[in-house]
Amino acid sequence: MDTTPHVNKVPSKLSSLNEESLKHLLKTVYILFPGFKHETHGPVVNVNKVADDQMTLGQKIADLVVAGIGSWKFIIGQTVLLAVWATLNAVGWFPWKWDVYPYIAMNLLLSCQAAYASPLIMMSQNRQAAKDRLTAENDYKTDLKGEEEICHIMEHLDHQDALILQVVQHLEVQNKRIDQQEQLILTITQKLEEQNKLLEEQHQRMLSALGTQNDSKA
Repeated sequence: MDTTPHVNKVPSKLSSLNEESLKHLLKTVYILFPGFKHETHGPVVNVNKVADDQMTLGQKIADLVVAGIGSWKFIIGQTVLLAVWATLNAVGWFPWKWDVYPYIAMNLLLSCQAAYASPLIMMSQNRQAAKDRLTAENDYKTDLKGEEEICHIMEHLDHQDALILQVVQHLEVQNKRIDQQEQLILTITQKLEEQNKLLEEQHQRMLSALGTQNDSKA
């Protein structure tokens, strides 16, 4: 009977040991990650929509008037109107002139226009300032949300680092155990090989002794 050990079976044993150590590692490692509830965040706010919803009728009218005054259509139209006004009062095409030079009525109308346009422009600017404050407040809340998210991400990464370190430590321990087991298997293999050699030598001696006895009897 061949009592020589099969060395090629050792890797399969080691692989089974690795599988068992991996299962043990997964059971011992703390893999629960910190949770985060996104429900604590408020919804994303559209500042333009909120500002439009909060506008009063007077503010809407002021914005429409200011938008008209601050356009090229208004400038061109007013320039044409003033030029026609001055031309009709300068050239004697009509039997009477309603605003002779230096055009006092024109200056009066322009002063009235400026007197009403200035408050409307200030109303629109105040509404824009309120919208800017709302935008700044919304940006601040968004920054707070982002900071909270970043803190959670950093906490998650710290937990991952701790988990990886724990896994590495377990793997180092398991590798040391596997190295010890491999060394033990190699030592046992060498002992078995030595015993097999001794058994073969004893077997050869017994065969030679039996051969000698048979020759002497013959």
